[in-house]
Amino acid sequence: MRRLFGTDGVRGIANEYLTPELAMEIGRALGSLISDGGNERTQVLIGEDTRISSRMLSAAVAAGLSAAGVDSSLIGVAPTPAIAYLVKKYGAKAGIVISASHNPYKYNGIKIFGEDGFKLSDELEEQIEGAVLEKDGGTRLIIGDKIGRICDTVGGIEDYIDHLISSARTRLDGMRIVLDAANGATAVSAERVFSSLGAHVIMMGDDPNGTNINEGCGSTHTEKLCQRVVAEGADVGVAFDGDGDRCLAVTGDGNMIDGDFIMAILASDMKARGRLAHNAVVGTVMTNFGFQKFCDRIGIKFISTAVGDRYVLEAMRREGYVLGGEQSGHVILREYATTGDGQLTAIALLSCVKESGKSLSELARVMKRYPQHIINLEADEKRKLSLFIDGEIKAAIRDAEAELAGGGRILVRPSGTEPLVRIMAEGDDEEKTVRVVNKLSDKISLRLTELL
Repeated sequence: MRRLFGTDGVRGIANEYLTPELAMEIGRALGSLISDGGNERTQVLIGEDTRISSRMLSAAVAAGLSAAGVDSSLIGVAPTPAIAYLVKKYGAKAGIVISASHNPYKYNGIKIFGEDGFKLSDELEEQIEGAVLEKDGGTRLIIGDKIGRICDTVGGIEDYIDHLISSARTRLDGMRIVLDAANGATAVSAERVFSSLGAHVIMMGDDPNGTNINEGCGSTHTEKLCQRVVAEGADVGVAFDGDGDRCLAVTGDGNMIDGDFIMAILASDMKARGRLAHNAVVGTVMTNFGFQKFCDRIGIKFISTAVGDRYVLEAMRREGYVLGGEQSGHVILREYATTGDGQLTAIALLSCVKESGKSLSELARVMKRYPQHIINLEADEKRKLSLFIDGEIKAAIRDAEAELAGGGRILVRPSGTEPLVRIMAEGDDEEKTVRVVNKLSDKISLRLTELL
């Protein structure tokens, strides 16, 4: 059983769960896996977001790598996708990002990328876990002149910005856009990127102080951005999350569009240009039913995975797909990136707006969002398992699906991170959908109680 790494690295409250000691052990374990005892200089890049704890944890990870004979290049504040890109560009052996993404500032995390720019495989993560948690002797300390060196690396952000700008197929001259950097990592790059492409940029959430990352701003709090777009008479607003690997957008009339709409716009454009490999898009089981209907209507194959951009990317790599993502705004454009990249996604989306001559509101009409209703029920691991084996629960789910009669769908799944069962229903008739999900929730809740 994996105990440290979740679907997006190691994450927890800084100095409570994610301590400098744990960070150092992770660095040393990784270093022992990728070095040859210091005989050849091995380099790892380390980037971080703007949390007050990020530099502390960067230093700890670097110390662990150094102890294992691995050199560390500290990039400083950088979006997660910047490290994924720079690892490959610089020929580093691995890349590490200190960030807890969209979570509050008290949390932090450690994400690791391999030399190919992709997140580490399950097998490598399990080897690191074994060395850290089981003290199996997999780590070693290097002495003398083979100890790893730690240095600050200048120019990484500039190289990443150049990469983003080069991905744009059109300039954005004349566009007026509001960008919300979530007081996070994109504060160091977003204004330069979009100004260089010719847009008139109005910034929000670009004054990080160590404790205000994601606080009332960014992709998890778009209310102020919606208001600002209208007040400024802007064409589009874009909200990034704390580490810059996702984005959401706001139309000129102040309406937020999520990752499903963004993918629908991009998929339609890529299909028209002959750039949609295998004529397919990868989403998750939580992708809105309206997106699936959109795919059916224009003849695109929809592939569904478990929740998590990790699983989306696995399917994309396995089958050679080039577009995938999640409702949360994690969008992966494999032609340019090995992970989700909010700024890259925004460039692609704004290019569609610019080239079409239409507003974002008009482009978003490509799909209709089905009303989605989610109810969470408390459930321990035993009750979560009952979802898959209990006959009464299975029958209740079948009855609910039959009641929607093809006009929607039901999804019942255990949470992977909390002691909860999530019951979700989507349908074209909102009143009926609410009634069906409430009735199903009551039946499952009663059954879970009986299984005590």
